[in-house]
Amino acid sequence: MSGIDPAVEIQRGYYTETASRYDTMHRHEGVDDAEGRKLILSILRPLEIRSFLDVGSATGRGLKEFAAELPRALVCGVEPVRALVQQGVAAGNAETVSLLQASGEGLPFADASFDVVSEFSILHHVPEPAKVVGEMLRVARKAVVIVDCNRFAQGSWPVRIFKLALYKMGLWGAFNFARTGGKRYQISEGDGLFYSYSVYDSYDAVAQWADRILLLASGPTHSRSWFHPLLTAEGLILIAIRDREPKK
Repeated sequence: MSGIDPAVEIQRGYYTETASRYDTMHRHEGVDDAEGRKLILSILRPLEIRSFLDVGSATGRGLKEFAAELPRALVCGVEPVRALVQQGVAAGNAETVSLLQASGEGLPFADASFDVVSEFSILHHVPEPAKVVGEMLRVARKAVVIVDCNRFAQGSWPVRIFKLALYKMGLWGAFNFARTGGKRYQISEGDGLFYSYSVYDSYDAVAQWADRILLLASGPTHSRSWFHPLLTAEGLILIAIRDREPKK
């Protein structure tokens, strides 16, 4: 027995099998999104970033662009799937970026050891995103960046409102458990195993850590509503900034 959650084994197996094709399959997504990266960096630059950690970096290809834009900063990525790390090293991505094999649920770094800690579209692939976010907040000093999906903006308007109502009543977990036959996850050909997740699930934990939070749509939206971006943006960028010095 490996002791690893079977769902985690399924997801890591998927990425192991697709490692050689990963960069082609996910081009322009997540950390590779040039427009999103430009927006994030415009907000981070005034913070005088000297160190940047990305959690779930896959092959590390997208991090090379961050390293180029932050030439004075140490840019590091952690990825739990060995095959993806090996693919990144073979592709030369580790020449300008430190790429390590490690899990987001247990980051091998001291408290407040990086100015910025980010994740790009990995939280909807983990069974307990709160653990990963907790680790990100622990090792971050100045800012945390979460770029991920938002279940509340998916589906028709009645469906969106229904999901939000269930969540507010504390019933979403039970409903999701029932609709997935107890698995809580689904599997797609292009994205492997994924869970129902919204950046708003992590908002309260981040708000306790941060002094300022910016919440933006990560792509174009076609619905106009007072509920923007909660019910109109399928992808969100959350940038949390901490002005206080970390406790020692």
